Order: sequence, then C-alpha cells, then structure tokens
Amino acid sequence: MDTFQCFELSFFLILIGLVLILYVEITNLKKQISESPEKPNEDGNRLKLQALERLTLFAERSALKNLISRVDSSNMSAPELHHFLIETLKAEYDYNMSQQIYVSPEVWNAVARMKDQNIYIINHITANLSPQASGKDLSKLIIEYSMTPNAEMNALLLDALQFEAKKFLN
Repeated sequence: MDTFQCFELSFFLILIGLVLILYVEITNLKKQISESPEKPNEDGNRLKLQALERLTLFAERSALKNLISRVDSSNMSAPELHHFLIETLKAEYDYNMSQQIYVSPEVWNAVARMKDQNIYIINHITANLSPQASGKDLSKLIIEYSMTPNAEMNALLLDALQFEAKKFLN
C-alpha cells in the first residue's frame, strides 16, 4: 500500500468516526428532547423556531456542494478557492452564532461539528492537489466527494433541527 492509499484510508476512517460521533450525539439529543417535560411559552417557541429556521438555512448553505455552486471558480486557483470556501464557512457560522442561545447544546454542537468537518474536508482535498491546480480542479473534487454516501453531515444536522422543531410544533 503506498502512502497516498494509506492517507486516503486514514481520512476515510476519520470521517466515519466523525459521522458516528454526530450520530450518537443526535440520538442522545432526540432522547433528551423526548424526555424533556418543559413547555416553553409561546414567544419562546417562536424565537426557538426562528433560530431553527436560520440554522436550517446555515446547514443548507454550508453543504459542500452548495458552497461550490455559489462561486465561479473558473478564474481562481485552487488555493484561492480554498481560502474563499473556508472564509465563507466561517462567515456563515459567525453570522448564526447568536442562535445557539435558542437551541439545545447538542444541536449547537452538531452545527459547530458540521462547520469543522467541512473545513477539514476542504483542507484535506486541497492538500492533495498540486499548488498549481485550478479552482475548477478543486471544485470538481469537492463535488465528487460530496456525492459519496454519507459524505456530508448537513443531512444529519437537518434531521436534528427538524426533530427539535417538531417538539415546538406539536
């Protein structure tokens, strides 16, 4: 097995571990929410639902394939696109940071982990390209990666957000 194959295998195993951790956290969140006897007031529910809506938008906008689709990478180098994608993810996260006061700590941790995982993936894919690679090269690899099964955590995050929203809607 050559070094690149070992690196790919390590990356894949780390990614599976991250997905499993998020799955366990979401399962615990669902259990905690279903056991919670508290019924917040109507105004509190409205604010929490608005926060969940904003975080849903964050999850959609931060999905790797959606990040790529929002940028014209044809005139960018891979390092330029890399920088743009990381800064965009951080800005999206920072913009929604105040929403953490309206959601459970488990949901907020899932939001932060999704951002961190996407940054890790972008960094990893970029690191495997030559410094002369184009933005299109990087875009193509990110899109290919995002199409693999269980590649993106945003689907798991969306499930957690929907589950938490349902407790306020019922």
